[in-house]
Formats: sequence, C-alpha cells, structure tokens
Amino acid sequence: MATTRSSLSTLANATFAALPRPLHPAAWWGWALSLAVVASVTTNPLLLLLIVAVLVLVVTSRRGDSPFARAFRYYLVLGGVIIAIRVVLHILVGLKTGTILLFSLPELELPSWAAGITLGGPVYLEGLLRAMVEGLRLATIIACIGAANALANPKRLLRAFPGALHDIGTALVVAVSVAPQLAESVVRVMRARTLRGDHRRGLRGLRHIAIPVLHDTLERSIQLAASMDARGYGRRDHATPAAERVTTALTLGGLVVAMLGLYGVFTTVGFSVLSWPLLAAGLLVTWAGLRRAGRLVRRTAYRPDPWAAPEWLTVVSGMVVVAAVLAVRRSTPDALTMPLEPLGWPALPPLAVLGLLVAAAPAVLTPPPRTARAVPRTREPQEVAA
Repeated sequence: MATTRSSLSTLANATFAALPRPLHPAAWWGWALSLAVVASVTTNPLLLLLIVAVLVLVVTSRRGDSPFARAFRYYLVLGGVIIAIRVVLHILVGLKTGTILLFSLPELELPSWAAGITLGGPVYLEGLLRAMVEGLRLATIIACIGAANALANPKRLLRAFPGALHDIGTALVVAVSVAPQLAESVVRVMRARTLRGDHRRGLRGLRHIAIPVLHDTLERSIQLAASMDARGYGRRDHATPAAERVTTALTLGGLVVAMLGLYGVFTTVGFSVLSWPLLAAGLLVTWAGLRRAGRLVRRTAYRPDPWAAPEWLTVVSGMVVVAAVLAVRRSTPDALTMPLEPLGWPALPPLAVLGLLVAAAPAVLTPPPRTARAVPRTREPQEVAA
C-alpha cells in the first residue's frame, strides 16, 4: 500500500512538472543573475556572445505572452546602443593605446585643467577592441536582467520577497517594470493611431505618441498604487525601539560581512580561505535579521507559486556555470580575457563552454509557460436527439 502511494505521488509530481505553468520568479532571477556574474568576471568576447546566445535560446523557449515577455528585444537593442556609445566615446575622448593604427582624427587642444584628455587623435585597433569588449560585457549584463524580466513577471516576484523587504521589493518591481510598461503603452498607442488612420512616422509622429504614452503609463501607475492601498499594502505591526535596533543591527551587520566575503571571492584569483566563510556567515546573519523583521509584516499570499524540481534545476544550472567559470579563473585566468598586448584570438575554455551548455538546460527541461494558446477550448455540449 505504501509503495503504491509513493508511486502515485511520484507520478503526480512528474505530471505536475510537465504541465504548462510559470516557474517561480526567484528561480529565473537566480539563473539570470548567475549568468550576469559570469559576464562580469570575463572580457572574453566568445564567452560573452555564448552567454547572449543562451539567454536568447531560453527566453524564446520559455517566455510567456505577457507584455513583460515581449520586452527582451528592447534590452538587446539597448545593449547594442551601449556598445556603439562606448566605441564612439573611445574614438573621441578615449585613451589611445596600441600599435596597429587604423585612422587618425584631428586633435583639439584642451585647457590645462583638462590635462590627460585628448579630443580626436589616432585610433588604434587594440584600444578600439578593448572599448568594444567592455561595452559588450555591460550589454551582456543588461541582457541578463532583461531575460529575467521577460521570464519572470515582476508582479509575481513581489510575492516571493521576504516580508521585511517588501518595500524594497516594491521599488525594484517598479524599476524593472518601467521598460515593459512603456513598451506596452507604445504598442497600444500605435495600434490606436493605426485604427484611426494616422500613419505618420518619424519625428512627425513622435510628438503624437509621447504624450499619450506618458499619460497612459502615469494612469496605470496611479491605478496600481490605489489598488495596493485598498488592499492594506505595507501595514506593519508595532515594535519596540529595542527590537527594531536589534533587527537593524542584525540586517546591516550581516550585509557588511557578506559584502566583505563577496569582495574577497571576486578579487582573489584562487579560492580564499576566509572569503567563503565570511560570505556564508554574513548571509546567515542577514537571513536571521530579515526573518525577525518579517514577523512584523502582515500579508497573505493567494495561490503562492510552487517550488518544485524544475525550479531547483534552473537555479542549479546557473550555479554550475558560475562554478565552472571560477574554476577556469583559478586554473587559467588568461582564458577569460581578451588578448590585446600582443593582439591575438581569444581562447575558448572547454569547462566554461560546458557550464554554459548546462545553463541552457532550462530551455528544454523546464515546463513550458501557460499561454493563451495553450489553454484548450471547451467544447459546447451537443444536443442529443430524443
């Protein structure tokens, strides 16, 4: 009897994992932030492009049909703009280093208070490649945030925040949902103008779009604030000053210790003996402070998001690529950089590539999202002849 019950439970869990459903937003954010950490410790353009490819694969496979899911391309466009701006700034006022001369621009002399800055001048291939790689790294980090924003609805992420961080979670949700909300407003305003027969484009149509978009975004923000206030959002129980001081000391002290440990992890080429214990102790103390502060927040979660095997697989896949890149950084740190002096082709470490392949596993091994097209239509009852 117990064996049969265990088999039925396993079958039910497997069926639940295969059904279309959205993953827990914290799982997607953990996965995306892991890739952002990998992008922040490397200037190898091949690895950065592989990270972007993994992001595109997972987002196109597992995003839903919400306005937030359609905003990922805007983050990619923003990354391209950042790379272009970084290259232009290098050509105009960047530090001109290298040996392979590409072209020269007229130089402008600046006053003595701006010594060290040169407008124009020669542009070398090494310096231009350095500017492109640095821009690509920042663009990859922004693409990671955009992927998390596209895969996990920020409004659902707010429910997963600890009670003590609910106010901070509100600010973060508003910050990461600005771009999707603006994109949705632009699409809605453009559709309305098309229905009215207004086909003006370019600068002529911009002034007819900007004001309606801003008005629509402001109106939706006011409606969201009113609905949150009507539900009693942000109400707290009364606490004594001594209890608040203890909670603040625990939270801030844990964050300081965790930051010291994290600084040691990222600045040390090898695995430091003190960095990881400091990081673990800081996170533990911070968790204790947040748990103590969360008891003062009164809130309920209607139909909370489940945390099952697909969520663990998503988070673990991101941690695997971080561990792989840290191992490469310890063994062969030159493989994570772009060789500029002398100029050469960047290496492609197999261990890091294997970690990125594991990071792409959520595109296949996680349940598909629940979309409008996935909902089956109910058949109308047929009349039965008497």
